[in-house]
Amino acid sequence: MRKWLIFVFLLIIVGLFFFFNFPSKKYSAKDFGIEIIKSEIDFDNDGIDDYSDILEGAKKEADKKIKYKSTYYEGGYPPDGEGVATDLIWRSLKNAGYDLKSLIDEDIKNNIDKYPHLEGKSDTNIDFRRVANLKVFFERHCLVLTNDPYEIDKWMPGDIVAFGSNHIGIISDYRNKDGIAYLISLSSDSKMEDDNLIEWYNKRGITGHYRFLYE
Repeated sequence: MRKWLIFVFLLIIVGLFFFFNFPSKKYSAKDFGIEIIKSEIDFDNDGIDDYSDILEGAKKEADKKIKYKSTYYEGGYPPDGEGVATDLIWRSLKNAGYDLKSLIDEDIKNNIDKYPHLEGKSDTNIDFRRVANLKVFFERHCLVLTNDPYEIDKWMPGDIVAFGSNHIGIISDYRNKDGIAYLISLSSDSKMEDDNLIEWYNKRGITGHYRFLYE
């Protein structure tokens, strides 16, 4: 009898392990009849449209398992393998051929009054790594879209999404069973690509949703 109890106990343990660790099924836009929007621009002339390039860049970062580390760097750029949420953004855009640091530095230089939180003082070592600055820049130069994550047909792979005042990420090409997009982001307490868009939405609120179309 005791052996049977031990056997049943082990079965329960194994069952719980697989329940909590077995990955959920991932869906795509096609499963919900949603047509993926592709950019008409291929900025780096690599044969891949900008939105797909941005997504690819984000996925490359997710595969690297970047170490979350918030530090000020002379020259601005953290070394490969570490960084914060905003570092995922410029690295993803770099994969499409864009130098986000230069674009933001130039915009702040010429329009510093549009960045009121800077109080007239810029720092090129850190400006491009602050969510507040990214939001101002994207609102000025990119497509501004819905902040409602339940409008599932409005969220496309490669879109940029900001939460509260200090978190930001890239929309994945994966979706959950309800059609909600996965999020690719770098934080200290979650996987980089995960079904946690709603979690962040509930925790911080979505404060910006952008599609990179630089104007």
